[in-house]
Amino acid sequence: MMNLLHDPTIWLVFSFVIFVGILWIKGKTAFLNLIDSRIESIRREIETAENLRAEAQKLLEEYETRHRNAVKDAKAIVTEATKHAAAIHENAKTELEDLIQRREAQLASRLQRMENEAMAEIKSYAATLAVQATAGLIAERLGKEGHSALIDSAIASAPGNLA
Repeated sequence: MMNLLHDPTIWLVFSFVIFVGILWIKGKTAFLNLIDSRIESIRREIETAENLRAEAQKLLEEYETRHRNAVKDAKAIVTEATKHAAAIHENAKTELEDLIQRREAQLASRLQRMENEAMAEIKSYAATLAVQATAGLIAERLGKEGHSALIDSAIASAPGNLA
């Protein structure tokens, strides 16, 4: 046992145990208070984190609801715009058909008027040609004497025709 008292390792262990014992006796309350305050601050941080998580979850649900409503509104707007565009297209189609019919009627009327004018002009030209041809034939067949006799008889019968 004497050998053990001369061994420095034993003294080192013995002194370490005494040091730890003194530290435990004197610093136990300060150490436990430090640990308790650290536990309390961690507990507060956990509560704060849980509150923040709950708020974040609420915000997420609120924004998801808003997003769903926005998507629904966008679909409704697109559907309404499609219906409106179809109505505009149909209206434009109807107006175009009406315009085409009016233009066709105007063209048909103009064509008929031009045809009537052309027919009247042709008839007038044909009558003028017929009169000229008849005058030419009469002048050629009657000669100067027959022509003078025809004029004299027309002049003689004029007072009776005027009365």
